[in-house]
Formats: sequence, C-alpha cells, structure tokens
Amino acid sequence: MSIQIDNARPEEKELVVSLLEEADLLTEDLPGSLHNFLLAKQDGTLVGVAGLELFGLVGLLRSVAVKPVHQGKGIAGQMVERLLAGADKQGLQEVYLITTTADHYFDRYGFIAVNRAQVPEAIQQTRQFSGLCPSSSVVMKRNLKHQNA
Repeated sequence: MSIQIDNARPEEKELVVSLLEEADLLTEDLPGSLHNFLLAKQDGTLVGVAGLELFGLVGLLRSVAVKPVHQGKGIAGQMVERLLAGADKQGLQEVYLITTTADHYFDRYGFIAVNRAQVPEAIQQTRQFSGLCPSSSVVMKRNLKHQNA
C-alpha cells in the first residue's frame, strides 16, 4: 500500500479537478497541461495533488490537496518538498501561495505571510490572486536557496 508520486499528465485533468473540488479548491484556472503538477496515487487511485505555476523567476504553489482518508501521512509534504526542490533547481527566487485555511500548515515549509502589495506583478496578475481567491486570503512567500548554483 505504498504511495507513488509522479508528474501529472494532461489526460488526468478530470481526476485532478474532481479531487480539488472535493477539497473546495479552485479549478477554474487550472492549466490544461498540468505541467509542474504532481499526483500521488495508491494502487493507481489518485489520493493527492500539488502544483507549481512558473512566472519568470517566481512561482505560485497551488492546488495542494490530499483525500481526507490519506491526510496526516506526509503525502502533501512529499509533493510540496519535491516541487520546491524543483523550483530551486530551475533558478526560481521565490515561491508564493494563496490560502484561506492552510497558512499554519505551510509555516513548516518556510513560508511566511506577506502583504499583498509586496507580491510581484506576475503573481498579482494571476486569476487566483486578482479575483478567484478572496481578498481576505493569506498570501505567503518562501525564498529559495539555489543550492545547485
């Protein structure tokens, strides 16, 4: 009963949308290619998802969800760490996220809350930032180290 984490494929979008809707997360602006999205599966069944959208030197961590029966097993953490490591290797300087409920969860990954006015224009222009997420959402940022540079 091990969990396998792999890159998402475009043909899996419907499964991803279903899981995100179950978790009350946004799907309207989900990229069709699911590039930089990871899927966690157990015996071929989708149990978790996490994605990172790239905007030049910054990224937007989004769509982090795990089915309730599988929560508390470190699945989301494995996906988040893998996405952050990949962002660092690609030379991103910062990763942002927008949340209404999970700000304390992301503290453990080095994210800190920031003022919305401090967010780079590339992130401000995303649909998540500019309209889909309420203005009361918490915006968080993590600086990356570029360990391979």
